[in-house]
Amino acid sequence: ERGSWVNTIHAFVICAFGKSPYLENCIRSLLRQTAPSEIYIATSTPSEHIRRLARKYGLPLWVRQGESGIREDWLFAWREGGNRKRLITIAHQDDCYCRDYAKTVLAMYERYPDMTLFCSDYVTLKTRESRMADGTYYPVQTRICAGDLVRLVKKLLRLPLRFRFYANRTWVKKSALIFGNSICCPSCTYNYSLIGDHMFDSGYSFALDWENLLSLAERPGRFVCVEEPLIAYRVHSGAATKKCIEDHRREADEASMFRKLWPDWMASLLMRFYKQSYKAYREDS
Repeated sequence: ERGSWVNTIHAFVICAFGKSPYLENCIRSLLRQTAPSEIYIATSTPSEHIRRLARKYGLPLWVRQGESGIREDWLFAWREGGNRKRLITIAHQDDCYCRDYAKTVLAMYERYPDMTLFCSDYVTLKTRESRMADGTYYPVQTRICAGDLVRLVKKLLRLPLRFRFYANRTWVKKSALIFGNSICCPSCTYNYSLIGDHMFDSGYSFALDWENLLSLAERPGRFVCVEEPLIAYRVHSGAATKKCIEDHRREADEASMFRKLWPDWMASLLMRFYKQSYKAYREDS
């Protein structure tokens, strides 16, 4: 039984939606962790595809009743996971996690027990080749593109979090977020025992993770960032991010966030640069 050898404090909760062709790859990457964790699947769109994969890999499947929505689905995954474990990673079904992701989370938590947020660097995953950065093979062919400008800019914006001794201070945590959301959402693990149920309290449909991180930055606790690419973030034409770009929800949400943080003229200037990151989805995602 998996319960006899997984760690006792950390869990991945995969938010599954629709019929993602990448869900199985995500599951496999979590099963290959060097520090195995509990794995759950949460969905508001139950289907035979999701049920089959849950049965195949022996994973508990949680079904949320009601209309699907990113905030509602994440909150469901967060609360259900938090009822069972202390550290929760809300895994995105299209992404893959390097073998040492959970091991690194646990090591950072042991060193910094006041850690409310763990995050890491990432690489971008597109269709072509078939190996992740850590050598893990996947049947669905993929290509990892690590040297893009957007990733470099985000790495620079996260620089204050590298000073972990000071990363429990509000101004240090917020400094990594005021020029844009530099933290890759699926790379995040949150400490339920310190945060509690109050999460994702946002009216945004795209920038809810950014607003949530700013809210967490103002609460007690430490942000721990590891600048190693511990996840592979998939860019593809069916991604929710691409849909939010096409219907301009992403632009509207991000412009609103900048206006909360800066005067209008500065918000407009920052948006002009920030919109360059949309190109990653416009060029054959």
